[in-house]
Amino acid sequence: MPADDLLDLSADVVTLTRALCDVPSVSGDETRLADAVEGALRAHPHLEVLRDGDTVVARTHLGRARRVVVAGHLDTVPVADNLPTRLEGDELWGRGTVDMKAGCAVALHLAATLPDPVHDVTWVFYDHEEVASDLNGLGRVADRHPDWLAGDFAVLGEPSDGGLEGGCNGTLRVEVRLSGVAAHSARAWVGVNAVHAAGEVLRRLEAYEPATVEVEGLAYREGLNAVLVSGGVATNVIPDACVVTVNYRFAPSRTVDEAVAHVRELFAGYEVVVTDAAAGARPGLDAPAAQDFAAAVLAVTGGRPAPKYGWTDVARFSALGVPAVNFGPGDPLLAHKDDERVPVAQIELCHRALRAWLTGDAPAGPLHATA
Repeated sequence: MPADDLLDLSADVVTLTRALCDVPSVSGDETRLADAVEGALRAHPHLEVLRDGDTVVARTHLGRARRVVVAGHLDTVPVADNLPTRLEGDELWGRGTVDMKAGCAVALHLAATLPDPVHDVTWVFYDHEEVASDLNGLGRVADRHPDWLAGDFAVLGEPSDGGLEGGCNGTLRVEVRLSGVAAHSARAWVGVNAVHAAGEVLRRLEAYEPATVEVEGLAYREGLNAVLVSGGVATNVIPDACVVTVNYRFAPSRTVDEAVAHVRELFAGYEVVVTDAAAGARPGLDAPAAQDFAAAVLAVTGGRPAPKYGWTDVARFSALGVPAVNFGPGDPLLAHKDDERVPVAQIELCHRALRAWLTGDAPAGPLHATA
């Protein structure tokens, strides 16, 4: 392992964030960072360390009444001349600072420095989150080693601007396929223009009013939008086919089948083909461990739970029967951007909240979630 990759997990969380970010780990190229993370964790005898591909898992075995999971992904989107990291005023700039190596740094520091937490903890650092779902390291571990992810509650360090975001919306993509008759554009009257036929599909979308659905005290805003329109083969040919790709972000109270039925009803009379679907995750804030965590966040940050509108890997935990929330430093609107940056104070705030929860230094639940 290169000397520069040696990680000091006892360093302050901002220094550790910089060290993680400055080891590039674009999706598919996480091995170097996973090696560094594994090596650093193995130096701590209170942890059992496991590995599957470039996913590293560390866990305590203290015989506690509850086991909780804290997870984060090691990979990033491609670097855009925004490494190495740099400090500008009270912000840390660079690829991965938001999505989501600051969250990983908080988890790694706590994994190393809390040998006696009030809950048994499983720490998960996984690969391939930023690419196709079938490559996702958390999904791979769920298939191969579901016992590694067992727990009463999970926290995913996705950027949430330092607030607790419960569950997540589901996502569905469909193609509305339209057909026509090809013809030379000079004799358009002998053809049927499939692109023109898409007008009614778009009008239905324009008139659609997305719902806001309350789930366990949190208000999830849905969305149904055309995200791609394709058709035509040449500039002098009447197109005989057109496809309108529609993305439906649906509240976690709906199943995938219910979401599909809803979209098919809206586009009755048209061919609708499902191309991608993922269920959402209910907030799970009624679980005792979740109540305790929410109380800790409230005590440290002053923030109350809110819904997560985008899909995240909390849904993978939910599918395993583990209620999960998103909690991490960084504005999600800055994720993947060339000017990605995170406030130093927010990294430290998330660290204090997680530490308070895991040491029992924050008030216990119940806490009523409010949007």
